Order: sequence, then structure tokens, then C-alpha cells
Amino acid sequence: MSNSNSLSQKGKAASENPMRIDLEVYFDAMDNIYHTKDNPTGTFPMNVAENQLCWEMLKEKMQGISGKEEIPDWVTSYGDSSGVLSFREAIASYYSDFLMNHTVDPETLALSVGATSVIEMTAFLLADPGDTAVIPAPSYPVYTGDIGVFPSIKRYDLQTHSDIGELKDGIPLQISQLEKAKKEIEASGSRFKMLILTSPDNPTGGIYSKEQQEEVADWCIANHIHLIVNEIYGLSLIDTEDPEVSGDYGKHLKFYSFGNLMNKKKSAYLHHWYSFSKDLGISGFRIGVVHTYNEDFIQAYKNVGLSHGISNHTQWLLQEVLNDKAFMNTYIDSYQKALNQSYKIVRSTLQKLALRYSPSHGSLFVWMDLSEFLQKKTQQGENDLWLKVYEETKILLTPSNGFGHKQKGLYRLVISSFKHDDLRVAMERFSKFVLQQRAEK
Repeated sequence: MSNSNSLSQKGKAASENPMRIDLEVYFDAMDNIYHTKDNPTGTFPMNVAENQLCWEMLKEKMQGISGKEEIPDWVTSYGDSSGVLSFREAIASYYSDFLMNHTVDPETLALSVGATSVIEMTAFLLADPGDTAVIPAPSYPVYTGDIGVFPSIKRYDLQTHSDIGELKDGIPLQISQLEKAKKEIEASGSRFKMLILTSPDNPTGGIYSKEQQEEVADWCIANHIHLIVNEIYGLSLIDTEDPEVSGDYGKHLKFYSFGNLMNKKKSAYLHHWYSFSKDLGISGFRIGVVHTYNEDFIQAYKNVGLSHGISNHTQWLLQEVLNDKAFMNTYIDSYQKALNQSYKIVRSTLQKLALRYSPSHGSLFVWMDLSEFLQKKTQQGENDLWLKVYEETKILLTPSNGFGHKQKGLYRLVISSFKHDDLRVAMERFSKFVLQQRAEK
């Protein structure tokens, strides 16, 4: 028997609002997934940000560790709720070797069960209910729930551009836009408490330059606003100098980790998010990391983070992987080559079809413009086209609902969900759909 009156107001809202609108269709697609021999007419769920490109390599490594290494006794005991020291040391070393150009202190790290948990905990500890987090649009739809459900923080979608064509030089975030947002938020009775940037970006694949980061960081520090940069795709980088794709970019930006700027400024208002879900393709392991020089924030995290703690066995297994530097070098090199190939397969299809897209500097996505096929330039029109693509091609894109951008007809495609041969099949289906729609016009 169901009775929503038995729930709290937050419970009632949770029962009525799905985490994301595409989940029901996603589970339908996962029950009928494409296989070249066993199910050649099957589906291509390409809406959830998962990386399947090099799992076999990582799986073999983990199975080797589990078969040869003795599980330490500390795995069965309670540990530091913000992550056991040996695992934080392994992550600090990984940061130093692969993400940031300096030595990272493990005492500046705190861990939780996945990126969602880290985002939720950060919002809870840095902002009060009713405060506002500003996020350049378009951006990850589930940020809304991550900062809103438990911390009760509002989301403000900052429009940094009006057309997808403005993204070839990176994300055009300007201080004047932040100043305008601050005035609007304060006029509404709220406080601009957090600015959340994702670099490489979800969904556009854009990155923020070193100069941009410095300018924005200085503004945030001066205004006592917490700047958090999410680098969950920090190693999922596209080779923008590859001759096949290099012509897409205006400025040839290089990825610059925000951790380097944090190390220089040591400000209590600068923070960094990461997770192993995307670069290592292990979203089911649930390992999220926050990096900060704010000692009070780290202490608060330790004091209230017990309910968000990661399994000790998971921490032990991954620290053994990370501590094998030769393996990690090989893995990252193999993964980036595979990701680049995936990007080129999708990009070449869009080029042949003369469809507009945001040139990607990194991430697992292509953000593309299908507005020419909209019956109506409305939210309902976008949803109708999204379902039409799925019904006619069995390719499930991410609908634009929740990304927060005003331009209509943009969709996200996950390029890392399938191996290259299967991805080519999906792109063939997609091409036929586009050509047929144009012919019917």
C-alpha cells in the first residue's frame, strides 16, 4: 500500500521526482543491448557517463592482486571516515604523477562513496540551506539533486554563451557574468556561496585555461565565494593536435589542473573534486575525492563523514593498483589512445552529416546540435526528438532536460560506452536516421 502522506516533505518530493528523466528508458535499453552476433538489432545506451574502453586491462590487474596478495587485517576494522591513510597516500601520489605538477599532501584529501557523495558533503559543509551554487550552463543535470536534496542548496544556471558555435575556444566564462549573477542572486534574497566548474566539461568537452582559472579564483577569494573545480575527467583528454581533429579548435588550449593553482594560493576558498569512476571506468567502485587546503573543512569532513565511508577492501584493492606506477602509466596511455579513437569515430560521422558539435578537449562526450529536426523548439519538442531517435535507431542519447542551457535541440552522446567496432555500427544507424529525416523534409 502506498501513501505519500506517510512521508516527510523531502520524502514526498523524492518519491515524485526521479533522479533523471532518462533512467526508465535506460533500463529498458540495458535489457536489449547490442551484440554483433547474439543481438544485432539491439540497443545502444549512450546516455550514461560510463567508460568501458579498458576495463579488461584493469580487471586482469585486480584479479592478479586478489589472487596473489594477502588481504591485510586492517580491512576488517573501522578506519578513518575520510579514507584510510595508506589509500590517501596512494591517491596523493597518483595526483602528483598524473594530474598535478607538484607533490600533494594526503592530509589535504578526504574520500567518500563516489563523486555524488563528495559533492553532497561539500555543499553541506560549505553552504547553508537556501544558499546558491552557480554553474555555467550547460552542465551535469544531477548536480541539482546532489547539492539540493540533502544540503538544500539552489542551482543557478549561468548562461555563458547563446550558441554552440561559441565553444571552439573553450568555455567563455567572464567575470562580468559572475558579477551579474551575484547581483541577481542577492536581489532574490539568497547568497552566491559556491561556483562549480567542470573541466573537462560535462557535456561540452570544454576546458578552462590557466589564465581563466586564475582570474576566477581571485574573484571568488575576494568575494568569499567557494570555487570548486570538478576534474572527474582530468585524464580523459582528447589529443587536439591530432591532424584529423586539430582544425576544429580556435585556440589550442592545454588542460591545466586546478590543483596546481590551489597549491600556489593555499586559499580556504578553493577546492578540487575527483573520482575514479570515469578515467578508470570503475563507477561501481564508488570512490570520490575532495582536495582542499581548508583544514577546518577537512576536519568537518572527518567528523560527519562516517555514513559516506568507502569499503576498506575497495580502498586496499585500488591502492595496490595505483601503487604499481608502471601499470598505471601503461593503462593511462592505452586508455587515452582508445578514447581518442572513439572521439574520432563519432566526430567523423558528424562531419560527414554536417551536424554542428562542440569540439571536445576532454570528457566522455560529444555535445551536438540536432535542432534542425525539432518539430517545436520547446522542452517537449526536445523530448519528442530524443524518443524518436531511440525508437528508430535504438540509440539512447542523453536528453537536454536539466542541463540548464537556453539553446534548444542540443543532445549529449557518450563516446566511451562501446568498443570501436560496435560504436561504428551505432554511428551507421545514426547516419541513416539523419539522412532519412532530411529526405522526409
